[in-house]
Amino acid sequence: MLPSAGLMENRVLKLDGVHNFRDYGGYAGAQGARVKTGLLWRSAQHGDASASDLETIHALGIATVIDLRGPSEYEAKPCLRHPEFSAQVFRYPEETAGLALHTEAADGVVTAAEARAAMMRLYEGIAFRENLVPMLRCYFEVLRRAEGPSLVHCVAGKDRTGFAVALAQHVLGVDRDAILADYVLTNRAGNIEARIAAGAEQIRGKYGAIDEATIRTLMGVEEDYLVTALAAVEARHGSIDAYLAEAIGLDNAAQETLRRHYLEA
Repeated sequence: MLPSAGLMENRVLKLDGVHNFRDYGGYAGAQGARVKTGLLWRSAQHGDASASDLETIHALGIATVIDLRGPSEYEAKPCLRHPEFSAQVFRYPEETAGLALHTEAADGVVTAAEARAAMMRLYEGIAFRENLVPMLRCYFEVLRRAEGPSLVHCVAGKDRTGFAVALAQHVLGVDRDAILADYVLTNRAGNIEARIAAGAEQIRGKYGAIDEATIRTLMGVEEDYLVTALAAVEARHGSIDAYLAEAIGLDNAAQETLRRHYLEA
């Protein structure tokens, strides 16, 4: 059963300059248990965080940050930090996507339909990106250590982050419909108009005139994007669990460790 719309919205922190910041726990999990809250966080980049945002985030006690951006992205928009920030930050030293998927998809598109098709193509290969897979391994290693609350983010917190979170929720036994509902919550989490404006400036600066409908397609998410990514994993590996074991190094024992850490009766 899916959570109510109210419960879905309540997991989102309303911040000034950090979008899509939310708890991805709280869902029904494996064997009648529930995913713990307050431990698993996701967001967009923090380069525009206000002082109030930093205070709110600091109060969460985040111990580890998994930054899925590549160097060109985190150097262009360094995350702002609270004066007492002490979390361990994990990054990959090479590009994880070249660009955020929504920016990469903008190359050569003119219409919203072309943008959607480009996003679908990129999602079909997201699980197999050579420089993203190591960060997915890092992400699950951080979760396995369970050293405190963790945060995973990329640029918009929707594509690379959305895929990583979907995998984690799968491991914890969250129902596929709830995983998809959490994924599309990105479209309502935070100030989408501000995100579209910022994304439009970046995309048009690189690729030229693209209309607003196309920008909205690139900046949002659709359930079919994640469905496509998961279907590609199943087609190549036979199952999500086989992909996790073979590509990410997360075997049954490691998955059980995660369930012990993050599920409660």
